[in-house]
Amino acid sequence: MKGSSLRMVFSFGICLVVLVPACEGGEEEASPKPTPTPSPVVAEFSPTPEPTATPSHPVEEAYELAPALDWATFDRMLGFSTIPGSEGEAVLVTQGGMIWRGSVEGDSSPTIFGDMSDRLIKSPGNEEGLLGLAFSPDFSVDGRVYLYYAAGDPRRSVLSRFQVVDGAIDPESEHVLLEVPQPFGNHNGGQLAFGPDGYLYVAVGDGGSAGDPQGNAQNLSTLLGSILRLDVSGEGYVAPADNPFVAMADARPEIYAYGLRNPWRFSFDRASGELWAADVGQDRWEEVNHIVPGGNYGWNVMEGLECFLSPDCDKSGLQMPRAVYGHDTGCSVTGGYVYRGASMPELNGWYVYGDFCSGRIWATNTADDSLPVLLAETGQPIASFGELADGKVVTLTFANAVYRLQRKQ
Repeated sequence: MKGSSLRMVFSFGICLVVLVPACEGGEEEASPKPTPTPSPVVAEFSPTPEPTATPSHPVEEAYELAPALDWATFDRMLGFSTIPGSEGEAVLVTQGGMIWRGSVEGDSSPTIFGDMSDRLIKSPGNEEGLLGLAFSPDFSVDGRVYLYYAAGDPRRSVLSRFQVVDGAIDPESEHVLLEVPQPFGNHNGGQLAFGPDGYLYVAVGDGGSAGDPQGNAQNLSTLLGSILRLDVSGEGYVAPADNPFVAMADARPEIYAYGLRNPWRFSFDRASGELWAADVGQDRWEEVNHIVPGGNYGWNVMEGLECFLSPDCDKSGLQMPRAVYGHDTGCSVTGGYVYRGASMPELNGWYVYGDFCSGRIWATNTADDSLPVLLAETGQPIASFGELADGKVVTLTFANAVYRLQRKQ
């Protein structure tokens, strides 16, 4: 979905370091470690430093993926979510339309949570299918679940609400909330998540083809190339009154941020509420962005930190990416989560993300402009990440397996 030694270039603390859901067309060199200096003779009562139990900062290539969820061996898994009110269980979304339910401990056989295959576009492109799922913040009361999928005749992205009955989605309960026409079969986005404000956020790609030929991502009159913010508490949806473009003529009031090519996975930091997203690049750069209301993230004026359409583009007013990496390092970025687990405290507050093609996983500090750290070389086709109730991070792959990120054993 979406070799050679790494070499990343950094600029003002941003890693110039891209999901096949939109690929068309190095890692920072480690600083030499200081040679330990022999300790001088100390007085008899000088204290001896206590050994550090855990590192205070992520250590380069000190992490690995460990098998998790033995039951999760399905083709093209790209969505994971624990079930509100039943955090010991999770659902796995597959691109082909099947949604499976099982234990997060991996100690049970999965059951079918939903089957959307009959709603999906026939003969889909590589980036179409069932792409996103989100549970209502009041799921234990209202039983609502939201899905985002690619449909055909005409080609379009569909956001729908369903009702869960007896532990599974009732297929007859679909209520279509929004349909976005798609001119091409790629760059569909698809991530859904409720923010801490209770509103539903939706990632929509630029409409596809190469180079955004219709200029959608810079056009506020279309929903393409944007992250949307919707109030879905009623029967349909409305744009919240404090959305950034509500009062702007000819702008779609649903838009929260724009100038995105194919935002493949975003998430909210459970501690700060900040929104972080990965945006898949064209043929040179992949990027990670801190999303702010009204932000313009530059596509297709820019790709990464470089001008795209012309060498002397006007960058004023554009939000620069927090981290980027080149196609000598990967080819399709996959967004993850700000780590807030207890088992690896040195990662607390670091945004974890990966690359579909290379299998590399990095982390960038959300608190400052320090350089990203390469956590692991996994060799896995990383399609998505998931977050457990305790803040631990799992990794979904197109190798029909789910893994847990941990320190090397």
